[in-house]
Amino acid sequence: MYRIENYGAIPDGKTNCAAAIQQAVDAASAAGGGIVLIPAGRWFSGSVLLRSHVELRLEAGAVLQSSLDPEDILPFPAHPGKEAIDGFNGGFFLGALDGEDISISGEGTIDGRGEAVFYDANNDSGFHECPLSCDVFRPRMMLFENIRNLHITGITLKNAAFWTLHMAGCRHVRIRDILILNQDRGANNDGIDPDCCRDVVISGCQIETGDDAIVLKSTAPMAERYGPCENITITGCVLHSRDSALKIGTETHGVIRRVVFSDSIVDDCSRGVGIWVRDGGTVEDIQVHHLTGGVRRYADAYDVPGAPGWWGKGEPIFLSATHRRGKEDSFPGTMRNLFFSDLRLDCESSLFLGGEKDCMIENVFMRDIHLHFIRQGTQPGGLFDEQPSARHVYRHDIPALYARSVKKLRFRNGTVRFTGTAEAWDGTKDQTEDCEDVSIQWDEGTCH
Repeated sequence: MYRIENYGAIPDGKTNCAAAIQQAVDAASAAGGGIVLIPAGRWFSGSVLLRSHVELRLEAGAVLQSSLDPEDILPFPAHPGKEAIDGFNGGFFLGALDGEDISISGEGTIDGRGEAVFYDANNDSGFHECPLSCDVFRPRMMLFENIRNLHITGITLKNAAFWTLHMAGCRHVRIRDILILNQDRGANNDGIDPDCCRDVVISGCQIETGDDAIVLKSTAPMAERYGPCENITITGCVLHSRDSALKIGTETHGVIRRVVFSDSIVDDCSRGVGIWVRDGGTVEDIQVHHLTGGVRRYADAYDVPGAPGWWGKGEPIFLSATHRRGKEDSFPGTMRNLFFSDLRLDCESSLFLGGEKDCMIENVFMRDIHLHFIRQGTQPGGLFDEQPSARHVYRHDIPALYARSVKKLRFRNGTVRFTGTAEAWDGTKDQTEDCEDVSIQWDEGTCH
C-alpha cells in the first residue's frame, strides 16, 4: 500500500499534491504494482500519469480536486509523430498511455471543478436552458490511451470541465457502478467516451451531464492507430443529458460495430439514442432494447452567433447518414443492421431515420416501440435537427415515425399516444421519402 501522505501530499485543498501522488504511483509501478491510497481529505493536484499494474484507490471521504491552472496541467504524452488526439489538446488531469492492468476504485470523489469555468451568458432569452458559456482553459478529467485491462469502479466523478472519461484505443475495459455528476448545462462535458476501444462493459452507472452521457467515437487519428470500436455493452444505467443518452458518432472515420445498449433509463435527455455517420466510416450491428424514460426539447441560444446549442429536439431514436456542411461531395458513410425493441419513452419528436440517396440507411428492425407524445419542456415542436450537416435545423411536421432514404425497414407492434397540444405531434403515424422495401405495422388498438 502506497499512501500519498507518506510522499508529502497535504490534504488542505490548496497545496498541489501532483508530485507526491506521482511519486507514489511511480514507486508502486517500480515494485511491480500495488495500491496507491488517497485517504479521506481534500487533495488538490495537477496532472498525474498512472502506470501499469497500479490501482488508484480513493477512500470514502477522499476528494481529489483538479487544478485548472495551465501551469499545473500536462499535455497528454504521445509517441513522436502521433501527437494528434482528436483536435482538442487541452491536457489531462488523470491518465495513462501504453499500459495494462490499471484501476481506479473506491468510494471517494474526483472533482474536475467545472463550476469554476462555466457561466450563464443568458444566450437563450431568459429560459436558462442552453449550454453555459466557457472561455477559459479546461482540461479533460481523464484520458487513457492504449490501455489493456482498464477497470474503473465505485467512484464518483463530478464537475468535469471538459470530457469526463475519455478512453482511446483501450482493450478489455470494465466501468462499473460509478456516479458521474456534471453540470447539466455544461458544454462538452461528456460522461464516458470510448474512442476506437474494444471489449468494453459499462454497467450500473448513473450519469448526469450536459453533453452526451455515453458516446462511442471513431476519431481519425485513433481509427488509424487502433482500428474498430467494437464489442461494447452498456447495461443497467440511468442516464441524464441535454444531448443524447447514448450517442454513436458523429466522428465516424473508421468502424463502430457490435454494440448493445439495454435495460436502462433515459432521464430527460434531448435524445434517447442518436447514431450518426459523417466521415466515411461504417456503423453496423447495433442492438438497443428495454429502455424507458423520456426525451424533450431544451431551449437553445437565440440569435447569438457562435453560441453553443444542444443537438436534439426530443427524438427517442435518431439515425442520421448525411453530409457534413462544406463536405457535400464526400461519402458520409455506411449505417446498417440496427435493431430496436421494447422501448417505452415519452417524447416530443419523431422516431427519425434520415439517410441520403447516396448513403441509404440499411436494414432497420423495430418492434414493440411505445411512444407517448407529450409537451414536457418550454419549447414548441415542429423542427427537425440534423446537426452537424448541410441540412442543419429546419421546420417540419412531426410524424411518429419519419424515414428518408432507408432500405429495408421493418416496424412491428408500435403504439403511439398523445397528451397535450397539437404541436407535439401532427397526428401522422408515419411518413417515408425515397425509401425501399418498407413494412410498417402499428398496433391500432392503443393509438389515440
